[in-house]
Parts: sequence; structure tokens; C-alpha cells
Amino acid sequence: MAQLSHLIHVYGVLIVFGIVLLEQIGLPIPAFPVLIIAGALAVDGGANWPLYLAAAVLACLISDYFWFRAGRYYGKRILRLLCKISLSPDSCVSQTEDNFSRWGAKSLVVAKFIPGFNTIAPPLAGAMGTTTPQFVWLSVAGGLLWSGVGMGLGAWFHNSVDDVIAWFETLGSTALMVVGFLLVLFVAFKYIERKRNLGGANLPRITMDELKTLVEAGHDPLIVDARGVTARQLEAGIPGALVYGDHVPERLMATLDKDRHIVIYCSCPNDVTAAQVAKEFVKNGFHRARPLHGGLDAWNDHCAAAQADAELKPKHG
Repeated sequence: MAQLSHLIHVYGVLIVFGIVLLEQIGLPIPAFPVLIIAGALAVDGGANWPLYLAAAVLACLISDYFWFRAGRYYGKRILRLLCKISLSPDSCVSQTEDNFSRWGAKSLVVAKFIPGFNTIAPPLAGAMGTTTPQFVWLSVAGGLLWSGVGMGLGAWFHNSVDDVIAWFETLGSTALMVVGFLLVLFVAFKYIERKRNLGGANLPRITMDELKTLVEAGHDPLIVDARGVTARQLEAGIPGALVYGDHVPERLMATLDKDRHIVIYCSCPNDVTAAQVAKEFVKNGFHRARPLHGGLDAWNDHCAAAQADAELKPKHG
């Protein structure tokens, strides 16, 4: 901490710009403490705080625009990639889409204060078709708010920041051990939380081959789309599927035959959302309700394979 304070004091703008850029790109580097120290130095050391603020906002804008263009070009694929490398991949997609569907592109203003959402929001905005001018001013507003709050806290509590830095100096290597221990605790908590979520939705899956067999046997399974609003806007669903989010669950289940086969799908890792909805059906007596293994991706792969086979048959004929 003391070395970081020294670096900021000596190299100032470059340190603030570099660390904020790396953190906003997605690396696990805490940039907010850097902004707090920069704010404290602006009071105690006479540093040029407008320049620090401009550097932080520029770093935010560069990172945001990079992910925005990636989302515009790659769409859903880049979102899945980012969620797969997050600490909570099973809930990352659904939580991000819920936040975006609730607030729209305006969520970019506060996205940097929400762990996990700050990196996903820009590519999601690109995938959802947010215009470039709208994205730029929302990104700048979000960067100003986030950077300003960090530096403002440092300026307001500059005496306390000095005390913390002095405390870290006295601890020496012990401070690093404390920080490392807290980081390990955080990762362990996320791991346990993920295991609990997976265990709570541990239902047998139905494969695409099994679903195809049900349809061909005339069982007329009910296919339920468990995705959120944003996910449905990003990607077309299974034709004829019932949208779970458009109905009140209790009223919907009261109209259905409990002996009917019900197949629920989503587009999130490990079919978590579909499994959670299937669990609700099972709790209400629908013992033939099962999540689709692989979700919408499995359906699309199956359809693509069937279309390829259909195109090959005339050639062989």
C-alpha cells in the first residue's frame, strides 16, 4: 500500500490510467483503492486531481468501448466467454441480463459499482444494439461517477487514508498476508455458493435425442422458455415454446396437465435457470418436468445437424 502511494505520488497520471484500464478490461486488479489514494494525495500533496480524474475516465472509456465493439461483433458469444471465466459463471448470464432488462443502456452509469456487471454491461449494450453516441456518453457518465466517488472518498477521508497507509507500512509483509487471506476467503465463498446453487438444481436432464423420441412418439411435450427478456431479444428461442416469464407460475401450472412431459430450457451455463424452473414444476406435482441438457445451444446444434443432413441427401441421391 505504501509503495502504491509512492508510485502514484511519483508517476501519478500514468499509474492511475494503467491500473484503471487493466481493472476495467477484466483483470482482478483493485483500481478503486488507487482512486482513493489519488484523491487523498490531491489534498495532501497538491496533486492535479482534474488530470487524475480525466485519466481514470479515459481508461474507463477505452475499456468500455473495446468490450462494446466486441459485443456488437460477436454478440452472445462474447457474453458467454466472459461469464465462463467469472467466479460465478452459473448465475452470471441471468443476473447480467436481469440488470440490463430492468434499466436498459442507462445501467451503464452505475454498472461499475456492481461486481461482475461492470465488465459484462458494455458488450451486452453492443449486442443489444445501443447506438455508439448513446453508449459513449453513458460510458463517460459512468466513468465520471465511479472515478469521482473514489477520488472524492479519498479527498474527504484523506487523514484516515494516511493512517491506513502508515498502518500498512508498520505491518510490512504481514499486510500482504492479510490481503491474500481475505482474497482466498472470497474465492472460497464463491466456490461454495456455486456448489450450493448447482446442488439445489440437481435434476435429471433430458437430452435432445430423448426429446426427439418423445415428439416422434406423439407425446406432445410442452417446451418452456425460462430465459429472461434480454436473452430472448438477443437470440430466437425454440419455435412454439411457452415463455415462462410471461405468466404467473401458479396460474400457469393450474392450467396444465400434471402427467404431461414438460421440457424447460435456458441459455445459461449448466442449465441452472432451466433446472430451477423445473424444480418448481416438480414441487407442484409435475414429475415429468425436466431441464433440457445443453439448453438452447443443444437445440440449435441439433437443428443445424439436421439441416446439414437434409442438404447432403439430395447430393447422394
